[in-house]
Amino acid sequence: MPIDLRQVAAIAGMSGLYRIVKPTRNGVIVESLSDKPTRMVAQARHRMSLLDEISIYTNDEEATVPLADVMDRIHQKYNGELPFGDKPSDEELKSFMSDVLPDYDEDRVYVSDMKKLAAWYSIVNQHIGFTADGESASAESGEEAETEEKAESKAKKTKK
Repeated sequence: MPIDLRQVAAIAGMSGLYRIVKPTRNGVIVESLSDKPTRMVAQARHRMSLLDEISIYTNDEEATVPLADVMDRIHQKYNGELPFGDKPSDEELKSFMSDVLPDYDEDRVYVSDMKKLAAWYSIVNQHIGFTADGESASAESGEEAETEEKAESKAKKTKK
C-alpha cells in the first residue's frame, strides 16, 4: 500500500485531519494537517477515527474497501487533481465515486461521505503525499539490505 494512514485521524466535530504525534496521560497530542499546523491534546471525550480503520461499503462479497485503497485509486486515476471544483454538485460527486469505485453501495454511501472523501484526499495529497509502488518497494529492499549488512559486520566484529 503506497500510503500509510495509521497516524492520520479525523476528530468528530472538528474540520480537517490530524497527525497523531504521541500519547499523553489524558489523550494524544495531535497536529493539524494544514498550511499552518497547530498542536493540541485530543482527550478521551473527543471521538477520533483513524483513517486506516475506515472503509467504504461496496456491493461485492467483501462488503468494504479500505479508505487507503480508495485514495490510492483516486491518485492513480486523477494524479492529485480532482475532476471538480471546491463546491461540486451531488451528481458530480456520484459520478466521481462511480469512476473510482464502480461497485460502491449507493444505499449506504451518502453524498456527505463522498464530500469527506474528496476533502480528505486533498488534505492527504497535499500534506502527506503518495509514493509510487516501485519507490516504496525499492526503499524497503534498501532498508533490508542495510540491516543485513549491519548484522554481517557485527558478526564479523564479534568473531575477531
